[in-house]
Amino acid sequence: ESRPFPNPLAPGTPSTVVDLKGETHYARTLEDLPPVYHRVMEAWNTALEEGAGFGVMQRAIRERDVPRIREIWARLVERLDNRTFYGFLCDSPAFSSFRDREIFGQVGFGTGGWDTDFPNSILEILRVVYTGADDDHRLIVGGSRQLPLRLWEDEPQKLVHWPRGTSLSSLHGGRTRPAVTRLHRTAGNRITVTDADGDVRTYRSAIFTAQSWLLLSRIDCDDDLLPIDHWTAVERTHYMESSKLFVPVDRPFWLDRDERTGRDAMSMTLTDRMTRGTYLLDDGPDRPAVICLSYTWCDDSLKWLPLSARERMEVMLKSLREIYPHVDIRRHIIGNPVTVSWENEPWFMGAFKANLPGHYRYQRRLFTHFVQDRLPADRRGLFLAGDDISWTAGWAEGAVQTALNAVWGVMRHFGGACDPANPGPGDVFDELAPVELPED
Repeated sequence: ESRPFPNPLAPGTPSTVVDLKGETHYARTLEDLPPVYHRVMEAWNTALEEGAGFGVMQRAIRERDVPRIREIWARLVERLDNRTFYGFLCDSPAFSSFRDREIFGQVGFGTGGWDTDFPNSILEILRVVYTGADDDHRLIVGGSRQLPLRLWEDEPQKLVHWPRGTSLSSLHGGRTRPAVTRLHRTAGNRITVTDADGDVRTYRSAIFTAQSWLLLSRIDCDDDLLPIDHWTAVERTHYMESSKLFVPVDRPFWLDRDERTGRDAMSMTLTDRMTRGTYLLDDGPDRPAVICLSYTWCDDSLKWLPLSARERMEVMLKSLREIYPHVDIRRHIIGNPVTVSWENEPWFMGAFKANLPGHYRYQRRLFTHFVQDRLPADRRGLFLAGDDISWTAGWAEGAVQTALNAVWGVMRHFGGACDPANPGPGDVFDELAPVELPED
């Protein structure tokens, strides 16, 4: 079950406030914002069309013309792999104004400001906008953890090796195994796994799905698990920092009408202040609700890192009081703040991957690693999966796609094959593989 997520100016969002340099603008739709914001939006559309053939790519995607998509994308990769997002904007005549680039960075498109992505490769941004990945977001009732939980509990109807009614949960006694602490190769090119309880198990093959940097830090790994160029790609992976803070409130008071202005008492808020993005999440009138007081990335996230949850909340409330001087948020809070800084989480070490300029080759190595026929025999058998191995980090689609790739790789490693009428990703690799850039 899902419902529209209250992103800025989204159809399901009651209202949005944009607060930049002390000027506050209230809007229910884009048309309510001043002309400068329309000019910035038009500049972005022009930059995409003139610099990245947006319309041509959109048509190819709609028509599912895979050869055409690959042709367009291959040219873009060759031309733009070394270009930052900000450099792409600067190269566009439509963004000749520094002020327009600054506003675009602070307000952006889709979920809000994008200046924290300015140092990243423009290819990362094009993947998002070409596919509409930042539009029409949905809020999953019960949280995004519903996806892994349902996969864990799912009982497929068509099973070959186990009886009907078998799930991952039942195969594991209803609980996951402890954290992996060591991975190494043993005789017969097996993968031997040691867990936090000290148990040691050996397999003909294994799939690694956690954050790839864990292979460098918290898990003791043999160098011969991967080819040296793939270790380099893991080392060079770039992760974005990100922080959020939530507070529970008694009800969605932001929907109260301000008698002085006739507007909502409070709105989804984009600002250049410390909070950057504030999101309002409710479950119906007169029911407890939640405010995400702040959602930040990169340098904006690092500003919060030394502060406790309560210290963060105090700074956030002060910032929001400058925007909403007549709203007493504090009197509606009914519980303690909950915060996360993903870069400080020991099993994550970052929110999600975002490639820097020149990183395309590294990402291609990781994504295509599941096709192991050309690897040395003593470097096969361990497969990588997860959103950071994919081209769409931060989205579940990337995790699912690389999981399917890894399953094909394991099947191939064991000597299996797909039905010719239903080829797997490795069977069509030569015609679908990402363009390969020269190394020299």
